[in-house]
Amino acid sequence: MTAAAVPETEPEPGAATAADRRRWLALAVVMTASFMDLVDVTIVNIAIPSIQQDTGASFSAVQWVTGGYALAFAIGLITGGRLGDIYGRKRLFLIGIGGFTLASALCGLAVGPEMLVATRILQGATAALMVPQVLSIIHSTFPAHERGKVFGMFGAVVGLGAVSGPMIGALLTEWDILGLHWRPIFLINLPVGVAGLLLGRRFISESRAEKALRLDLVGMALASVGLLMVIYPLTHGREAGWPLWGHLSMVGSLPVFALFVRYEQAKTRRDGSPLVELSLFRVKSFAAGIGVQLTFGIVTGIFFLVWTLYMQVGLGWSALRAGSTGIPFSIAVSAAAGMSVQKLVPRFGRKVLQAGALVMAAGVLLYIGEAHRYGVGIQPWQMALPLVVMGAGMGLIVAPITEAILSEVPREHAGSASGLINTTGQLGTALGLGLVSVAFFGAMDDHVAPEAVGAAFTVAFTHALWWVVGVLAVVFALMFALPKRPAGPEAAGSVDPDGTAQVERQPVLVP
Repeated sequence: MTAAAVPETEPEPGAATAADRRRWLALAVVMTASFMDLVDVTIVNIAIPSIQQDTGASFSAVQWVTGGYALAFAIGLITGGRLGDIYGRKRLFLIGIGGFTLASALCGLAVGPEMLVATRILQGATAALMVPQVLSIIHSTFPAHERGKVFGMFGAVVGLGAVSGPMIGALLTEWDILGLHWRPIFLINLPVGVAGLLLGRRFISESRAEKALRLDLVGMALASVGLLMVIYPLTHGREAGWPLWGHLSMVGSLPVFALFVRYEQAKTRRDGSPLVELSLFRVKSFAAGIGVQLTFGIVTGIFFLVWTLYMQVGLGWSALRAGSTGIPFSIAVSAAAGMSVQKLVPRFGRKVLQAGALVMAAGVLLYIGEAHRYGVGIQPWQMALPLVVMGAGMGLIVAPITEAILSEVPREHAGSASGLINTTGQLGTALGLGLVSVAFFGAMDDHVAPEAVGAAFTVAFTHALWWVVGVLAVVFALMFALPKRPAGPEAAGSVDPDGTAQVERQPVLVP
């Protein structure tokens, strides 16, 4: 397929304005839903002490409150994305946001740690229906030449959501609204979810894959089993004493994934409806970006949890003090994210992302130095410089990476690709949360005297930060596989079954 000129027609000004306003309102709705999901992941971390005190949850149960969500989310994302391709992205988005809102209400009403873990798993499963549709709707609603701007906004929302959760959680926990302690961190999703459901029905346009696709039930089962065999032992391993079955499960996932790939290849030849479009991995930008996404997810999975434990449990800070400490981080992420896509990436290409990894690593090293220098007497203002540097580095990565991954993905596979992007990010986060058992808790004795808690947590925190530095070095190396320059609008094409990219005819949008 070659580029073809599309004759332009002059739309009526009123119709063009109304349609343009409609799609930007749709963008606001899906970005709000994405923000709600991201906040919900990090907001829990800041409320951990309150949850433990109120429910009597153990540290392993707390890990499941965060890790269970990530597990269900990661397992369901690929399927959620493909369901949107088949049955309609708007439909799945609305089902997902409705289910997420209901699950949030159940989390807020949980009477014990067991119910909270169960409802968090349900929340992760419904988020897996909602979140893949966000990128799919953006990809199918906006033409290629506008996606850079849109993904820049999306990256800023991602960064802001990831780091504003602790502040929101801190305020809600400190205010102790109606004596509900930690519960408002989940109940706050109800008005937002209901508004998103109503506005989404009105403003989001339906879209699905152009060719008819069938649901790949066998592929769903194989992918789910393989992911479960990796993530469950990592999340549960330390509590169980790293049993043999955990190592066997992780090793056993490799043949399961190999069988999944073989089956998907056969499914592609048979009816062209695989769960995962494997030909996408022959597109360099997609394959490399997925690797970066997975590895960077490990960074965030480790850092945000150990950071919260360090401040609130180790240093004994209140939720509000710990949450407000992250404000410089939030500002730096948002500022760098907005600048990276609009100003820096068009000029410097992948060097911007690599600079982000190096800058973030420099910030982590600064943090290690500050923690060693001031010990348990460290103050929030002394954390500000490393947090600003880390936030700037993160912002240079999270905004451009989505556009880099999706730039050459055909629209008919937007759901599958979006599901894979989110799955790899969540899988990385789940791996990071699992590695907290080694990187953080592994550096402490099982029993710590009360007077030594601060020092023990400081040592464990700096130990975990060295892990973060090491993973960021891997992220930097993987970025050499990304395209040197972002793909232009003409590159956002389709992919033939043999994996060769074709040029997409960009229509003039006439509402």
